[in-house]
Amino acid sequence: MDTSCGTLIVDAAGRLLLCHVTGTKHWDIPKGVQDAGESPLEAARRELFEEAGLRIDAGRFTDLGVFDYRRDKRLHLFRVAAGDELCTLDHLACTSFFPHHVTGAPTPEADGFRWATRDEVRTLCWPRMAQRLLALDW
Repeated sequence: MDTSCGTLIVDAAGRLLLCHVTGTKHWDIPKGVQDAGESPLEAARRELFEEAGLRIDAGRFTDLGVFDYRRDKRLHLFRVAAGDELCTLDHLACTSFFPHHVTGAPTPEADGFRWATRDEVRTLCWPRMAQRLLALDW
């Protein structure tokens, strides 16, 4: 079973940083599958950099634990309090690309960033992800 490692970045108002999933109507937290030989924290930090361009010191991460997500996947989640580097989101950028399904052109995994309240998470994220996130105290 794969483990997807992700980070809940929470601002002072209790909002969650979300990345818009390119080509969909959904938003998600920065996350991805843990590579062989990689610790969950290393995977979460790598995914955060690839999907949002953020490098955050490992000491700022709080381990929230491992959660059932899908039949074939678990989630290992971490929490980070947003610092001054996130007073605006203009500098965030996705550096992880996939081939576009029609053109084959390199396409970023995420094409936008926003803060979301708990109520917004309910409608912005995929239902299974929203349910998982809303069950946590962040």
